[in-house]
Amino acid sequence: MPADAAAASVRGWSTVRPGSTGFTVVTSMAVGTTALAIDTILPAFDEIRDHVGLAPGATELTLLVSTFMIGFGLGQLPAGLLADRFGRRPVLWGGLALYALAAVATSLAPSLWTMAAARFVWGLGAAGPRVAVTAMVRDAFAGERMARQMSTIMAVFLLVPMFAPSLGAGLVAAGSWRWTVWVCAIVALIVFAVASRLPATLPADQRRSLAFGEIVASWRMVLRAPGTIPYLVALTVATGVFLSYLASSENIFDAVFGLEDWFPIIFGGMALGLAVGITINGRIVERIGLQRMLQYSTTVYVAGAVAMVLVSLATDGRPEFFVFAPMLLVGLMATQVTLVNANTAAMVPLGQVAGSGAALLGTVPLVGGSLIGSVIDQQFDETMGPFSIAFLASSVVVYLAARYAARITQPEVSLAPDAPSGGLDLDCSQVGVGG
Repeated sequence: MPADAAAASVRGWSTVRPGSTGFTVVTSMAVGTTALAIDTILPAFDEIRDHVGLAPGATELTLLVSTFMIGFGLGQLPAGLLADRFGRRPVLWGGLALYALAAVATSLAPSLWTMAAARFVWGLGAAGPRVAVTAMVRDAFAGERMARQMSTIMAVFLLVPMFAPSLGAGLVAAGSWRWTVWVCAIVALIVFAVASRLPATLPADQRRSLAFGEIVASWRMVLRAPGTIPYLVALTVATGVFLSYLASSENIFDAVFGLEDWFPIIFGGMALGLAVGITINGRIVERIGLQRMLQYSTTVYVAGAVAMVLVSLATDGRPEFFVFAPMLLVGLMATQVTLVNANTAAMVPLGQVAGSGAALLGTVPLVGGSLIGSVIDQQFDETMGPFSIAFLASSVVVYLAARYAARITQPEVSLAPDAPSGGLDLDCSQVGVGG
């Protein structure tokens, strides 16, 4: 092969431009590894209980979910700092490598506690792709273009729970519970390989030091940016009610509606509806504007919550499923659209500290939302009353916080020049070792 043809071939493999289908596919796969790690292992719990010497049905195994989520939440803070210092790609690659190693360690762990420790490290690894991808998208886009890109990525993320449990169940039936862990490691390695096509989106002259003073300055810039605090409030509260739905959905569909056998289909249908809502958001947000779309989604959020409360009150908390389900789906769709758009709006002024911004906007809502969600879960009384009231309270808080953030945010304020509307003007024939 001639030298120039060989060079062209290498360049073709090496990079994908932000905004291209390849960029969207690779970044979506990277973020989707988190959902894969959570949902694929669930059908293997019975065999894992036998492996670690627990009785059938023992609830201690939920530790494998909680430790992963704790690692995922805490890992985003150092991942953000490293992404601003060394670039996005090293954090993405390092996170995927740690993810794969921790998955293998989980399969080799002899006890529940060693397995939980491996899952914690697994969560730390998953934090890298989440932060790196969000920062990459902010580097390349701003405003409505960023909202569209994040909507597409989140749609893929929401679709993973539809097939991951079935995949896990098939792997357990065909082989062993360890297969559900190994497949996650294999996927991470595949994503690692294709992620080599992603370009460096953070120029070397815009990287920040890891000196303590620089770290404090970065976080101060994030927290003092227009709208960050109210958007954090909105994100945390909305995340809390959504996590409560995820944790309580099986109990809700069983105890309230008597549809335990239909739970996988109903849950998958809801996930599909959320993915459709996020996809629609990505298609129209550029046409009507980010702030207007955020206003619409928070209004629908409140309206759906009001309808849920009224129906619950009228039926003593036990409405007909086919009456309540559409209201719940609309409310959840509005919640997800609000989460994507509020996160995007909060990231707009954080161009210079996108890594730290993505980390704080990921960690705080996840940790705070988990606490809120657990409080809501504890109120469940086998009716839809407590959940509906909590949903309404959250919708009002989110609506007010988003409205306040919109009033104090100046669209032109940014800590770094926004990328052109078409994405970064990257020379895709050149790939450095940076971020």
